[in-house]
Amino acid sequence: MKKIFLTLCLIAGLGFAAQAQKFATVDMGYIMKNIPAYESANEQLNQVSKKWQAEVDAKMKEVQQLYKNYQTELVFMSDEMKVKREEEIVAKEKAAQELKRSYFGPEGELFKKRESLMKPIQDEVYNAIQELSNTKGLDLIFDKSSAMSAIFVSQKLDISDEVLKKLGYSK
Repeated sequence: MKKIFLTLCLIAGLGFAAQAQKFATVDMGYIMKNIPAYESANEQLNQVSKKWQAEVDAKMKEVQQLYKNYQTELVFMSDEMKVKREEEIVAKEKAAQELKRSYFGPEGELFKKRESLMKPIQDEVYNAIQELSNTKGLDLIFDKSSAMSAIFVSQKLDISDEVLKKLGYSK
C-alpha cells in the first residue's frame, strides 16, 4: 500500500513539475531572413562558393581533356610515354581533388569563411534569445524551423518577433 501511495505521489509531483516549466518557440529561419547582415553574408558565401567551384571545374575539365588526348594518341605512344602521360593525368586529377577538398572539405576554406561570417550573427541571436528567456522566465525554447518533433505549436509561444526586436530589426 505504501509503495502504491509513494508511486502516485511521485507521478503527481512529476506532473506538477512538468506543468511549471515554461516553453516558447522561435523560427531561426525567419529570424535570420530578417537580419540584413545574415543575408549579406549568405550572398558573399554563395559568390565565393561559385568562384571556387568554377576553378575546380576548370581543373577537372583540363584533366578530362588530357585523358581524351591520351586516348586518341594512345596507339602512337611507346610504353614509357604511356606511363608518363598516365602519371601526369593522375597527378593533375589528384591536384584538382586536393583543390576541391581544400575549398569545400570539412576543414576547408568555405567552412572557415562561413564560420567567420555567420558565427558573430548566430552568437548575437543566441544572446538575445537567452536574455529573453531569462526575462520571461522560460525554461525551454524550441527552434520550429528545424526538425522539431512537435506536431502543433501555438503561435502565442513563438517569440521570434521579440528576438528580432531585441536585436533591433523589428518590423
